Amino acid sequence: MNILDWYLGRTILKYTSIVIFVLVGLFMFIQFLDEIARVGTGNYGFTDMVIFLILSTPRVVYEIFPMAALLGTMLGLSSLAVDSELIVMRASGMSIMGISGSVMKSAAIIILSAVLIGEFVTPFAETQAQRGRSVALQKSVSQHSNFGLWMRDDNSIIQVGEMLPDLKLLNIKIFEFDEEGDMRAAAVADSGKFDDNQWVLYNLRQSVLSDKGIKTIHLKSANWHSKLGPEVLKVFLVKPEQLSAVDLDRYIKHLKKNSQNTDRYELAFWQKISAPMAIIVMVLLGIPFVFRSVRSGGVGGTLFLGIMLGLVFFAMAKGFGFLVLIYGIPPLAGAFIPLLIFLGIALLMLKKVA
Repeated sequence: MNILDWYLGRTILKYTSIVIFVLVGLFMFIQFLDEIARVGTGNYGFTDMVIFLILSTPRVVYEIFPMAALLGTMLGLSSLAVDSELIVMRASGMSIMGISGSVMKSAAIIILSAVLIGEFVTPFAETQAQRGRSVALQKSVSQHSNFGLWMRDDNSIIQVGEMLPDLKLLNIKIFEFDEEGDMRAAAVADSGKFDDNQWVLYNLRQSVLSDKGIKTIHLKSANWHSKLGPEVLKVFLVKPEQLSAVDLDRYIKHLKKNSQNTDRYELAFWQKISAPMAIIVMVLLGIPFVFRSVRSGGVGGTLFLGIMLGLVFFAMAKGFGFLVLIYGIPPLAGAFIPLLIFLGIALLMLKKVA
């Protein structure tokens, strides 16, 4: 990298960092307003809310990287345009495509940061955030792994190995105690399903303890009466944001083996795969807007149009995600169609200003 590469890269990264800081503050304030209504529910207090918001920050940062890259590129290049530095670069023989190449080198650093945060920081932080909030809101249930649950229901303690997206429970263990705290029965079931306002356990093996010894019961199915309904358990479902791309791929295969709908998780997987491309597209989209403003002399108006276009991309990406879940569009298409549309727009505009 030459001196101009370093200078352009430093400028773009500085403004991108500022944009990230501002957008994170805005998004976290909105999330704060949403979370404050939950304070006082169960054991969920103000401190729990603050911890949840802090742990949710990496996810917010990861989600706004494309928007931050667009705005950071436009603000950085606009600052150079206002000071006539872009004109000096052009006069020294540097073409628009050469400037674009230097800007894309700084985009590589943004992409690397996004991948590291998305694959390593966000899954851990988001898991801790969701788990801590869920346990505080539902004090009778605790989660000690990504999938398993421990629950207390009157004098019974229940362990669930895994809960699938349709709220089917796998590898269930139930321990029943008397008023003195002595165990009176233990049961193991392969699976459980909520049907007709009650839980039904399948392939149940129960051992009942008494003074006369241990009595073993084996049933293909049995009703299980519990105060813990689906509305309590669904807050502990594994969310796509809690998983890296590698873990999402494994989890999708696991869900398919259990005949589960995987559209939501496949969409999240392809969105993670397409995230680097989204940053590239947003950076490319920002470059021609700035050079058009240099020629026309209207930096403010063109910058506003570019920001609006970035918001449209953000909304379209979210909108296609909803279409995937509602109308059964292939998740791969839902993740890449908005990108391809805006990539075409960016290349066409870049060709015109070049």
